Amino acid sequence: MLPLSLLKSATTLPLLVELKSGTTYNGRLVNCDTYMNLNLRDVVCTSKEGDKFWKLNECYIRGSSVKYLRLPEDAVERVKEEDEGRWKGSSSGGGSGRGYGGRGRGAGRAGGGRNYNNGRGGGVGRGRGRGSGRGGGRS
Repeated sequence: MLPLSLLKSATTLPLLVELKSGTTYNGRLVNCDTYMNLNLRDVVCTSKEGDKFWKLNECYIRGSSVKYLRLPEDAVERVKEEDEGRWKGSSSGGGSGRGYGGRGRGAGRAGGGRNYNNGRGGGVGRGRGRGSGRGGGRS
């Protein structure tokens, strides 16, 4: 189970978010994105010292400022149910899920596939004969 999938399945559930600054936000998760930016609704914000409180209808929290999140146990159960449904609904035709199978896109070596050296042998290296390589030929 990935943290992002856990968060996405926790929408509409209560959530506690503590920021790196020490401020905490308690509210219901509306949305989260791939950067873990959060949208909360019906939020109670508490100061670092715990002596000041603010009630907010909505708030947006940048993911890079989050220290930790606390989710209810229901969120973990939701992810398990969604994962089971996803695996049951997928097709059972093996493979790696990338293209048509096989090992890659290349044509291989030693003369197979494209002819990059204009018909001068099909070996693996290019050699350093006349006019090729770094130094050029004779001067």
